[in-house]
Amino acid sequence: MGIRVGQTLPMSSREAEPVHLRRIDLAQNMRRFYCLSVQPTLFGGASLIRDRGRIGTRGQTMMETFDTADDADLAFDCLERSKRRRGYRDAFLVEQHQ
Repeated sequence: MGIRVGQTLPMSSREAEPVHLRRIDLAQNMRRFYCLSVQPTLFGGASLIRDRGRIGTRGQTMMETFDTADDADLAFDCLERSKRRRGYRDAFLVEQHQ
């Protein structure tokens, strides 16, 4: 049983909802961004894409591949919680307060 041409695969609910976070602390000269998203792979798994760096730069991208979308979603949630505990906030909220 394989994947047929034209067949659509079930996709994770995360794919349409990337999270864009920022951490700005002027006292420490810190202006960072962090973006998380989950994308399907060609082999039925899912990849967690992480973009991070200093605001105004290109930053770095890291891709971690998982066998299932559920595993990728779990890692996504864990990383998002970790970043929020470290002071990262939604990008659109940070812009409104400056």
